[in-house]
Parts: sequence; C-alpha cells; structure tokens
Amino acid sequence: MPRIDDVARLAGVSTATVSRALRGLPTVSEATRSRVLEAAAQLGYIASPSASRLAGGKTRSVAVVVPRITRWFFATVVEAAEDAFHQAGYDLLLYNLGGSEHERQRLLHTSALYKRVDAVMLVATPLLTDDLTSVTGLRLPGVTVSSGTRVPGWPSIRIDDVAAARTATEHLIGLGHRRIAHISGDPSDELAFTTHIDRRRGWCQALLAAGVEPDPQLDVEAEFTVAGGGRSVAELLRRGAPPTAIFAACDEIAMGAMAALRQAGLRVPADVSVIGIDDHDLAGVVGLTTVAQPAVEQGRLAAATLLRPLTQADGPVDETVILPTRLIVRESTAPPRAH
Repeated sequence: MPRIDDVARLAGVSTATVSRALRGLPTVSEATRSRVLEAAAQLGYIASPSASRLAGGKTRSVAVVVPRITRWFFATVVEAAEDAFHQAGYDLLLYNLGGSEHERQRLLHTSALYKRVDAVMLVATPLLTDDLTSVTGLRLPGVTVSSGTRVPGWPSIRIDDVAAARTATEHLIGLGHRRIAHISGDPSDELAFTTHIDRRRGWCQALLAAGVEPDPQLDVEAEFTVAGGGRSVAELLRRGAPPTAIFAACDEIAMGAMAALRQAGLRVPADVSVIGIDDHDLAGVVGLTTVAQPAVEQGRLAAATLLRPLTQADGPVDETVILPTRLIVRESTAPPRAH
C-alpha cells in the first residue's frame, strides 16, 4: 500500500507539502498541488486523517473552553463555531468547566491541551494572572469571546455589556418606571464570571443619568438560569414592596422571574415589567422584551478569526470586534400602573 512519503518522493516535495496539498490549503501553489494530486492518483494513495496530521505536525483540532455548556449563550456560540470549524476540516474539542475552579486549574495548569490542539477559543472564561501565563505559554493561536476574557495578543469577539444593560434599563425608564430591580451575578460562581459586573454597571449608569439612585434592596444576585430567576423574585418580594420593573441580566433569569411573578399573583407587565438580554430561542414564545445579542455571529466570527492563522500565511491577528445589540420590544414591558 502506498504511503505519503511515496507520494512526496514521486512529486518531488516534502511530506508536509503533500499533506497541505491534499487538504486544499491555500499555502500550496496550484502547480505543486496538481503535481501532488497526479502522483497520488498514479500510486493509488488515499490519505488517512491521522497520516495527514502526523505529516503536517498538526492535530486539526481546536479547543473550545466554556464555563457551562448547558447555558443558552455558550451552547449557541459553540454550535456556530463547530459548524465553521468542520467546514474548514477541523474538529472541535469541547472543554466544559461545569462552573468549577478545579476544572479550570486542571485544564490551564497541566498538559491537558499540550499537543492535543492547534488553537484555543475561550468563551467567557475569566483568567487570573497565572492563568494568562499558562495560556500564552502554549504558544498557540487563540481567540476570546465575551468581555470578561482577555488574553494579550489574542483577538476578542464580544458585545458591549455595559451598553446593552443601559439600553435595557433606559427602555424601562422611557416607559416611566423608576423602581427598577436588577437581577444578576451568581454568588456561588467559582469561576468569577464577570459579565454580570458590566451589566450591573450599565443598570446603575442608566438610573443615575435619569436622576434615580440605585436601590441596593432592588439589586439581587441569581444564577444565570430560569430557576435562579425564580428564586431572585422570591427574594425581592421578601424584601418588601415589589418593583414596577425588573431588568434581568439574561433571558433565562428573566423567564424565571416572569413565571415567579405570576405564581405570586402579579401580572406581567400590568404590575411588573420584565426585560432581559440575549434574545433566547424561547424569548419570542413567552413574549419577553429583550436586548438581542448576536450569539451565532459571535461563534462564527470567532471561528473565522481563529482559522485565519491556521489556514493562511498571515501572522496572528490582534483585534477587538464589538458586535452591535438591538432592543426587541415584546409583551413583557409596559408603562407602570397608575396608583
């Protein structure tokens, strides 16, 4: 059975060039590719994935790290990125940290990624100083998704979380609301997820700009889940009179809040308006007003950005791309009820 070095010898090129030519990479000239293809056809050579990888010294795999794959945003980004990687002939290796600091330490501070992948995508995975040292020490191309993760020399794809939160809060203020609660920030999060900090900042900025002092009693922590939203509403109601509106830092929290309000006998939006961030697949079904972020586009663009140094002769790309968000008004928000 012919081997890759037989093709290389007949075509007069290296085995690495044979591998690149057979994979259709743009770094091989058309003349050389034709010569390699002719030699392979003459010998009856069929490249196996493992042989191609060994010849090129590459794994043809990309590591994608997420805090929790069960959350809508992370799953949507990963699915979009995986589609782009597969079209380019790369496998996606998913590393789900499960919200565990131990898993982050195991992944970033051991040889778990060494020689297993050609590149790394970090999705909303906060990094400490020693984490940065370990990640950059891999000497691999990388990209980050979300504002809470930044690696020097790596491009970043994200939205402006502060601006998105301002947009949500300003929508409620524009309707006439002043007692606006904020639900965000998981106190049990071991990974020190930071997106909620920016979204809380946007809530505060919008209130202060409208002459309203943010009320700590209306600021409640919650997991980024439907159940977390339900528990946070129970806590809000325990603290006293309900707010006239709630800004939830994600749609999953918002949907849980809507269900809990109704269970407590409060009407949405007649008694309490609710707005989220994301435009979750179910947001339209439940009539949730939200600030939509382009999760699919973030995954696709992150993958395309990462594929550039892998498939082209270009050097590493260091850029920050901030994608726009947009307000989608549905049935869950309305002016406050007159008393």
